[in-house]
Amino acid sequence: MAPASFHHTSNAVCVMDASGRLGSTIVLRLLQRGYTVHAAVQHHGELIHHIFFFFFFCLVVFFFPYILDDRSSDESQFSGLSCDHSKKLKIFRSDPFDYQSIIHALKGCSGLFYSFEPPQDQPTYDEFMLEVEVRAAHNVLEACAQTETIDKVVFTSSITAVVWKDDRKSIESDLDERHWSDVNFCRKFKLWHALSKTLAEKTAWALTMDRGVNMVSINAGLLMGPDVSISNPYLKGAAEMYEDGVFVTVDLKFLVDAHICVFEDISSYGRYLCFNHVVNRHEDAFKLAQTLTPSAPILPQSNDDDMRIIQQRISNKKLNQLMVDFGCESQVADAPPA
Repeated sequence: MAPASFHHTSNAVCVMDASGRLGSTIVLRLLQRGYTVHAAVQHHGELIHHIFFFFFFCLVVFFFPYILDDRSSDESQFSGLSCDHSKKLKIFRSDPFDYQSIIHALKGCSGLFYSFEPPQDQPTYDEFMLEVEVRAAHNVLEACAQTETIDKVVFTSSITAVVWKDDRKSIESDLDERHWSDVNFCRKFKLWHALSKTLAEKTAWALTMDRGVNMVSINAGLLMGPDVSISNPYLKGAAEMYEDGVFVTVDLKFLVDAHICVFEDISSYGRYLCFNHVVNRHEDAFKLAQTLTPSAPILPQSNDDDMRIIQQRISNKKLNQLMVDFGCESQVADAPPA
């Protein structure tokens, strides 16, 4: 359950979009912690596909212990759930361009976990997606401002909204939550994912400050998992991020724990960079490349490349400290060497 020191106007929270891998896992973790969850899904494709998920988790609870002796970190999140949790699930069809559907999903909720999921008919990032994501962020935050019961919003953004700027190599300090990607730089080099995340997050922050909405953002690294591939828009500019020491990844459990932590901890504020692995060695980059392109030929590497360690130039100390103080279950990421 949420800590006693944090009092919400309601024990109900909304997760939007709940159809994605992150959103659906947050739904399960919130149910496990005793919340009533409004699971808001977009109407792209057949809604029944998304509704099926919420019945599927009951089957997982009963069958996983018997068919999996060595459960992964992603799978272990299901421990402690029962079919009684289905009574606390409310499923909503919510289109980020249909203002009333957002208001309907938020009704009676004390919090919102918001992450943008591209429509299935437009999965790639381009100038069109930029407009879609920014408009969606504006509509959702405006709806939160109009919902009196909302105490806190957790807005999922990206590390790509932090690391891209023309003078990034000359910055003496590590990149952290105080830094923003430069929109002109992103537009010049067609870094559409970075530009979309930057402008959507800035739009959200501007609206929350103007309307008095309590918001925190999670700027996540590349989310790892079985579905990660070379087509992930986060990876545009991956070679440059690697050379700059800012190529970071995060596993699902750590990312979900971070979301729960910043929501429940009354002291959380502002932006939080979220990652638990830095890709700064040849071995790390090689393993990631194999994961992203398993059919690609293996190229020989020199010994010099094998031994080189790129200095980490990005910090998530703010989030790590919060998670330690709050007592989150996940082990925080290692701090960069002094």
